[in-house]
Amino acid sequence: MTAHPLVPDLTRTATVTAHARRSACPCGAPETLADRADGTVVRHADTVAKAHPPNTDLTELTLRLATAAAVPDVLLPPLTNTPAPLHGRLVTCWPYGTPVDPQDPDAAPWEAAATLLARLHSHPPLAGTPTMRGPAKAAQAVGRLKAAATTAAKPVLRAWHTLPAWARAETPMPDDGTRTLCHGDFHLGQLVRHPAPHGPWRLIDVDDLGTGVPAWDLARPAAWYACGLLAPEEWTRFLTAYRAAAGPAISAHGDPWPTLDIPARALTVQTAATAIAKAATAGRPLDEVEQSLIDACDRMASTPPELTYESAK
Repeated sequence: MTAHPLVPDLTRTATVTAHARRSACPCGAPETLADRADGTVVRHADTVAKAHPPNTDLTELTLRLATAAAVPDVLLPPLTNTPAPLHGRLVTCWPYGTPVDPQDPDAAPWEAAATLLARLHSHPPLAGTPTMRGPAKAAQAVGRLKAAATTAAKPVLRAWHTLPAWARAETPMPDDGTRTLCHGDFHLGQLVRHPAPHGPWRLIDVDDLGTGVPAWDLARPAAWYACGLLAPEEWTRFLTAYRAAAGPAISAHGDPWPTLDIPARALTVQTAATAIAKAATAGRPLDEVEQSLIDACDRMASTPPELTYESAK
């Protein structure tokens, strides 16, 4: 079978762009950083080329690139202002940044991450900025889970159906004056140091960037904390830094959970749904962390949220 030409052609794009940026490119072997349905990423020297998901909207992606260029102290600025087509995908180029080391969890930059999110949430959206895609991604993960049709899916689907319609992407997100610019898919893998390897931290991946409920960007760490996957000390560091940077997603004092509860539940469901689908595809049993997410969904299904986002605010 002939291999699809996307990766080699994307590699050529990264190589040409890297050479154009430097009169003497520190060449080495190109590296495929990711090759998934939701994005293929190739690195050559200090340059990265990304093929965005199929059916990505050109106008929306262009606005997202413009947003990244407008806040270079928060988001890694792109090298391209306009995406280029390649094998039916839209391609952009970026400077390479050093990612968070997954083997060194004690060095996780929780304070830097929280501060960047607070700055992003406080930046006025550009005219025409699309809606943040967080709830849509959660709904897509649940859709894949339904196709997997495993026993483990039952508590996850029950938890999903306790959420309000906006959190399931069935109705628009609430617009009560609290909508801000949001990342849409925040986790530690969305942080890099630029210039590599010791520059300041920046957020990457604009595919889900847009306007929405800023609590969604705090929801994954909140979900990990609620599931016992993030230590209370790390959660406190993250929350304290966000508040110190005057982030608008939560109040400056008091219990943040009424605001975070529904987004955190949605992210727990999304993460559990993705884990189950991946395990089913690989034909392997769920591991301990994946099972803890399903157990959390089981608890959520029996104790549905008492507050909607609107009443919590």
